[in-house]
Amino acid sequence: MQPNLGGDFREQFAALEKEVGRVIIGQDEIITGVLTGIIAGGNVLLEGAPGLGKTRLVKTLAGVLDLSFARIQFTPDLMPVDITGTVMVNQNAGNLDFVFQKGPIFHSLVLADEINRATPKTQSAFLEAMQEKTVTVGATTYSLPQPFFVLATENPLEMEGTYPLPEAQLDRFMFKLKIFLPALHHLSRIMDITVGGLQQPEIKKLAAGEQILQMQQTALAVPVATEVKQYALKIMEATHPDRSPLQPVKDYVTCGASPRGAQAMLAGAKILALARGRYNVSYQDIKTMAPPCLRHRIFLNFRAGADQVSADDIIGEILERVK
Repeated sequence: MQPNLGGDFREQFAALEKEVGRVIIGQDEIITGVLTGIIAGGNVLLEGAPGLGKTRLVKTLAGVLDLSFARIQFTPDLMPVDITGTVMVNQNAGNLDFVFQKGPIFHSLVLADEINRATPKTQSAFLEAMQEKTVTVGATTYSLPQPFFVLATENPLEMEGTYPLPEAQLDRFMFKLKIFLPALHHLSRIMDITVGGLQQPEIKKLAAGEQILQMQQTALAVPVATEVKQYALKIMEATHPDRSPLQPVKDYVTCGASPRGAQAMLAGAKILALARGRYNVSYQDIKTMAPPCLRHRIFLNFRAGADQVSADDIIGEILERVK
C-alpha cells in the first residue's frame, strides 16, 4: 500500500497521531512525544513497567511509517556484534573473501527492547549510530539508512536484572518519556480488544521516509525569537549546580544537562508549534518540551534519593523560578 499522507504539516501530524492512537489506547501524550522525536530526527527512550504497551507502540509506529524496521531484544548475554554486525569469512571457488554481515542496526527504525537489561558494553554499541548515524567495524565506517531512529524501551531501574544506561548514551536520546497505567475506561477498551470480541484495527501506512525527511526540513525552517532561545538556554543552565541560583539544584544535582538538552527543547518546540498550527515558537512550547528533554540529562546525588526528590521535581522548580 502506498503512503497517502498529504496536506500541510498540522494535518500530516494529526493524521499520524490518529492512526497510531487507533491501536495504542489511552496514551495520546506519549504518541505525540514519540512522533515529535521522530520528526525531529532524534532518538526516544520509553520508560515504564512491563505490560504498558511500550513495544506495541513502537511496532505500531513501524506499521504506520513506511520504514525498514528491526527489533533487538536486549538480554545480559547480548554482544555488540549482535547489533552492529561482524566480518564473515566467505569461501568462493577456493578463494577466501571477507564479507561484512550487517546487523539489525542497519534499518531506519530500530527498536531496542528493554535496553537496560544488557550490559553497558553492549549498550554502548549504539553510541556512534545514535549520534553520527554511522557504524564503524574494524577500519571501515558504514553509513546507516536515512532517516534513522532508535526507539528504546527500558524498565524502571528498581526492577531486577536492569543496568543503568551510561550518561553518554542517555544524552543521545532526545526525549525520555514515562509511560503510566491508562485510565480505567481506556483499560476497559483494551480488554475488549485483547480478550474480548472487538476486532483489532488494521494499521495503514501513512508516511514514507522521504515525507519524514521533508517534515524535518519544514520544522528546521521555523523561526525562534532570540528571547525564546535565551529562555531555553537559561532553563538548561539552571540545571547546573555551579551556575544555578536555585537551592534545590545545588542541594540535589550532581551534574546538569548538556547543551544537547537545549537543542532538544528548541527542536521539539518547533515541531510542537507546527503541529498546533503556528509558525513561531512560544515560551509555552519550551516549557512543554523541558521535562522530556531534561529528565534523563539531570543526574542526582544520594541526598536526592534519601529525600525522594526526582529529576521531574527539579525541572518543575526550575520552570517556576526561571523567567
